[in-house]
Amino acid sequence: MINATGVVLHTNLGRAPLAPFNPVTGYSNLEFDLSTGRRGKRDIHAGRLLEALLGKPAVVVNNNAAALFLVLNELALGGEAIVSRGELIEIGDGFRIPEIMSRSGAELREIGTTNRTSLDDYRDAITPRTRVLLRVHRSNFHMTGFTSRPRLSELVDLGRERGVPVYEDLGSGCLVDPGIGEPLAQDSLKAGINLVSFSGDKLLGGPQAGIITGDPDLVARIRRNPLFRALRQDKLLCQALEETLRLLLLGDLESIPALRMIRMSPDEIRARAEALAARIPGAVLEPGESLIGGGSTPDLSLPTHLILVDANETKLRANDPPIVARMEKGKVVIDLRTVLPEQEDAIVQALS
Repeated sequence: MINATGVVLHTNLGRAPLAPFNPVTGYSNLEFDLSTGRRGKRDIHAGRLLEALLGKPAVVVNNNAAALFLVLNELALGGEAIVSRGELIEIGDGFRIPEIMSRSGAELREIGTTNRTSLDDYRDAITPRTRVLLRVHRSNFHMTGFTSRPRLSELVDLGRERGVPVYEDLGSGCLVDPGIGEPLAQDSLKAGINLVSFSGDKLLGGPQAGIITGDPDLVARIRRNPLFRALRQDKLLCQALEETLRLLLLGDLESIPALRMIRMSPDEIRARAEALAARIPGAVLEPGESLIGGGSTPDLSLPTHLILVDANETKLRANDPPIVARMEKGKVVIDLRTVLPEQEDAIVQALS
C-alpha cells in the first residue's frame, strides 16, 4: 500500500518500511554451522553484525516488549526491579511497562515522583532483594518544567558500588544519528550500562524485533533462559534484520527507507511535490509538517511540503494499491516524504 500520511514509522502501516530483500526459499543455514557441520544458532547471523555495530554481544527476540519481559524474568525473577515513577509508561494499545514487569515475575519497586527522581531515591531503595536498576527511555512523551533524573553515568556508578546491574530500555532503536537528537544505543553502552534493549522496526529501520545487548555474561544468561526459545524470531525476520544491519554497518543509510525519509530535505520534497501537483488538476501546494511516529520523538516534526486536493479519501483507501492520506480542511493531504518515487504514478492515476 501507499503511505501518503507523512508519518514515517506508522504503527498501523507496519512501522518502518523494509528495504528490498529476496526472502530465502527452500532450505537455509538458519541453525546450521557450515564450518563445523553441527547445529548452529539462528541469532548468530544478525548477532555478528550487531556486535560489529555496538561493540558488545547481542541476542534477538520478536519485539522489544519481549526483550523487556525476558531481561526482567532472567535478572529479577522473585526479586525487585527499581524504576522511577516518571518512567512507568504506556507503550501503545494499552500495554504498560508495570504490567509487563509484573508478568515477568519481577517485583516492581517504584521510587521518586512523576516529575523528579534523584540518585538518592535509587540508593535508598536498594535492599538485598534488589536485582536490577531499570531505566526506561521516555520515547513517546516528554516532560518539561520542574523535572530531574540522574545521569546514566551516575546510575552506572551506583550499580557498580552496590553490585546491581543497570538495564536501560531504549525502545526507539537508534544506532545512527539521523539528526533528530534521539539517544544512541552505543552511547548507553559506552556510559557503562550493563544491558540495553531496543526495537528493530523503529529508528533502526528494520523488521519487528527486540534486540538485547550488553555485558557478555548477562547476554549469555538471557540466551540460556528457557523463555528465549518462546520469544525468538522466525527465519524471514532474521533475514530482513540481517539485511538492514548490513546496510547500517556499510553506512548506506539511503538504502534504508525509514532513515532516507527522515533525512529527506524540504527542498527535495518540494521539487517532487511541484512535479506531481502539476499532473493533478486543482492540486495546491502548502508548507507543512511530517512526523516520525512509532512512539519516537514526540515533540519533533519535520518540515515538508504538502499536496492538497479535492478527493474522496474513502475511495483512495479502496484503490489498488490502497492509498492512505491525511484529511485537513475538507481536503485530502498528500505528503511525499513517505511516498516512494515509484508510487507517484499510482497516486496520479487514482486521483484522476
